Amino acid sequence: MTSASSDVLIIGSGAAGLTAALNLADRFRVTVLAKGALNEGATAWAQGGVAAVLEEGDTFASHIEDTMVAGAGLNDRAIVEMVVERAPAAIARLQALGVPFATEGEGLHLTREGGHSHRRIVHVADATGWAVQEALQKAAEAHPNITLVPDQVAIDLATSRHEERYSGAGNVWGVYAVDRRTGRVNLFTARATILATGGAGRTYLFSTAPRGATGDGIAMAWRAGARVSNMEMMQFHPTCLYNLEVKNFLITEAVRGEGGRLFNPLTGKRFMPDYDERAELAPRDIVARAIDAEIKRDGLDYVHLDISHMPADFVRGHFPTIYDKLLGLGIDMTAAPIPVVPAQHYTCGGIVIDRDGRTDLPGLYAAGECTESGLHGANRLASNSLLECFVFGEAAANYIAAGWDALPAVPAIRPWDESRVTDSDEEVVIKQNWTEIRRFMWNYVGIVRTTKRLQRAAARIKLLTDEIGDYYGHFRVTPDLIELRNLVQTADLIVRSALHRHESRGLHYTLDWPETLPEAVDTVLVP
Repeated sequence: MTSASSDVLIIGSGAAGLTAALNLADRFRVTVLAKGALNEGATAWAQGGVAAVLEEGDTFASHIEDTMVAGAGLNDRAIVEMVVERAPAAIARLQALGVPFATEGEGLHLTREGGHSHRRIVHVADATGWAVQEALQKAAEAHPNITLVPDQVAIDLATSRHEERYSGAGNVWGVYAVDRRTGRVNLFTARATILATGGAGRTYLFSTAPRGATGDGIAMAWRAGARVSNMEMMQFHPTCLYNLEVKNFLITEAVRGEGGRLFNPLTGKRFMPDYDERAELAPRDIVARAIDAEIKRDGLDYVHLDISHMPADFVRGHFPTIYDKLLGLGIDMTAAPIPVVPAQHYTCGGIVIDRDGRTDLPGLYAAGECTESGLHGANRLASNSLLECFVFGEAAANYIAAGWDALPAVPAIRPWDESRVTDSDEEVVIKQNWTEIRRFMWNYVGIVRTTKRLQRAAARIKLLTDEIGDYYGHFRVTPDLIELRNLVQTADLIVRSALHRHESRGLHYTLDWPETLPEAVDTVLVP
């Protein structure tokens, strides 16, 4: 085992992690770990954009209100105000880093997405995330104080329990991670650790999340003793391409924002006006449930999203990435409808943090999709997610920098112990359990839930937890085993949270408790 030490350790190389790194690196030595390649996280996949009040006549109050309405009152208003008010400055910093946002006349081109009362989404055509990732990564690679380490799969946080002189203080001193290339476990230590590990989308069969979104940060923080909140609030994107060859290709919200309509392929009827007066521009949870209802009622595999009534040049100009991708699959979106199905898209719950990105554990901070900051509440408003990464990545960095002198030095940490394990004899166990979790989570803990289905899922999770725990105890860790352990842990947190909420609110919709209670209360799980 090798060990490496730095001032600040950041786990995750997307928007939140790199923002934090760039804000710290002028004063501190920063190490950033990526699970795979540096640009493999969710940031690079984000098609939409970043929400900010920049349009004439738009106001902070309006953006705050739209966020609160989408979040079904479960948001923390003070946090929403903080994030919304810091958005224009975040956009300006990204421009300074060279992100080539689309322009119109003198200013930025703003598009509109579901749930927004104004045009306030800045974007780079339909590949904003890729441009943001590229700019942040380039700046980080050029900084002498930032060390970027790819292919490190975090196993568990190194805490006071791992000190050579055991302590129950609950401090976090870094992380143990397995190197994908060598299979060796490395120890990375630091006085401050920031989790920026993304969401838990891969708990589900259909997801727009990258393959690595297995809830690692949430599961590690939970095992180390941090609270998690609102894990039942799992956002499903209404329109993921239905194609058996191509998994998880997203058809951005903006296609509906610019005039796309949804049709039932069996009846040929446009159905959204029957479900909501905002039709295709209703918030995502409403659109996803409407599509789910059409699919279940008529036994469909998918519904149609059609923007072919708009001029072909307009469609190609607004959605070049999607147009090219679909054309390669034999679909011309300027002339024909796109088959779409809902898919898990965003984890609104996560590790409980405050406005400075602090978790319950001393020395541990978090930012981005792995957290529950109070911004999203019961449903995330479109394009508030990248924004959250920039604001909290910076907030955590500023807090660490301001209180640096009070942070204790890292004590001696025990090396990883592999003395009682052997190499696995049957990888099939991992594959079987992985598939099983994702299938029953989709069927039992999906867009529409019932208590009975949730209890069925809970029973399966209990069996799998025992089986995976036994396997983990006997065999050397591999990236797949680590992810499987985190998946089952995350699935457990989602199901426990969903069973706890006796109402339907935002993304949590259950047939047994269809009403919304008068008071919005967070679901907080304590380890």
